[in-house]
This record gives sequence, C-alpha cells and structure tokens, in this order.
Amino acid sequence: MTSIFEQLGGTYTQGSDGMLYPNLTLGDREQRPIGRWGRMHRAYLETEHPGLYERLILNGTLDRHLADAEARAQAMLEQLTRQMAMQEGITEKLKANDQMEWVRRMNSIRSRAEEIVREQIINTL
Repeated sequence: MTSIFEQLGGTYTQGSDGMLYPNLTLGDREQRPIGRWGRMHRAYLETEHPGLYERLILNGTLDRHLADAEARAQAMLEQLTRQMAMQEGITEKLKANDQMEWVRRMNSIRSRAEEIVREQIINTL
C-alpha cells in the first residue's frame, strides 16, 4: 500500500535510526532583497494579522510578498522625496550656498516621506 505522498511523486530516505523521512524541497525560489521596509512589513503582519502571516509562510509566498512591499515602499519614498523637494524649492543652488540648511530641510522631507510610506504601504494589507 502506497501513501498519498508517494502517489503524488514523493520519495523517502531511510535514516540511520530506521525511520523513513520524506525528501522535501522548497522548490525554485527567486531571491529578491528584503530590506528595511520588508522587515517592517513582516513585523506588522506578525503582530496585526497573524493568520495571514501564517498563510503566507505555509503557501511559500511570504518572501515574494515582503520583497514586493520593499520595492513599492522604496519607489514611493524616492518619488515623494523628489516631489516634496521640488515643491519646497530645495535645489542644488541651496546645497552649494548653505549645506546645513539643505541637510536640515532634506532630513525633514525624508522623515515626512517615510511616515507616509509607513502608513500607506507598510502598515496596510
């Protein structure tokens, strides 16, 4: 009598203890970076939506989901930073004339853009 696992093409290896262990693989998975934003999204899913988090792990799609969130967050951050700097008139001329003022204003913009990204991409489903 064969098991369902064997009927589906699964195989076993006999261990030194005499037990049969299934030969399992994760399959071909693409490797995409999961940076700061992906880690933040993982923490959000773990704490706020544990059922979805477990489902993504069991389906093998968590890494892809986190990498997608990372890419969307990074693109949105860059776009918002550019747009806000343009709206507030922060130019290379300001950078050349008053570097400290340029850094202060760009840090403010970056901080606001990160908060928007956090609320619209990271802390959402």
